[in-house]
Amino acid sequence: MNLTGKLLIAMPGMGDERFDHTVVFLCSHTEDGAMGLIINKTAPEVQLSDLLRQLDITAEPASQGELPVRFGGPVETQRGFVLHTPDYEASLNSLHVSPEFSMTATLDILEDIAVGQGPEKVLMMLGYAGWGPEQLEREIAQNGWLTAEADAGLVFDMDDGGKWGAALQTLGVDPLGLSSEAGHA
Repeated sequence: MNLTGKLLIAMPGMGDERFDHTVVFLCSHTEDGAMGLIINKTAPEVQLSDLLRQLDITAEPASQGELPVRFGGPVETQRGFVLHTPDYEASLNSLHVSPEFSMTATLDILEDIAVGQGPEKVLMMLGYAGWGPEQLEREIAQNGWLTAEADAGLVFDMDDGGKWGAALQTLGVDPLGLSSEAGHA
């Protein structure tokens, strides 16, 4: 199973409040583990302009400096990650995840965004979600996550509050009909 470029949708009752009602975009999934970014949890009171100021990056007035910063996950929460459209490639390193998505974790993307030369669509995150070998597979088998295809409109354009329900609906699942209890035959 390779879920790179897919969405993970947290099931109710997962047991870890950090992932309650989350949608995670998986940037990498290999036999060594998985790495993803939570796309629907805004970091409280943090804007991209705040990060640019802390990094001494001067932003042009028309740049995307007022973008919210999201809580990408509980691992390395001081490290930044940018999920973006593939129309941009960092001079240092961008990971091409799928035809619709790339991820960059180097400072040059923030410098380019600050001067209006970044990707067309971006989500800025602090931290990431990570799983060791076979950990994610076990969590899926234990009814912790559903998987779905990643849609750029849902990921980049939808309001964070609506992403979890919309991701479920792509699978034909009504969020109101979900239970936190797993069924047993």
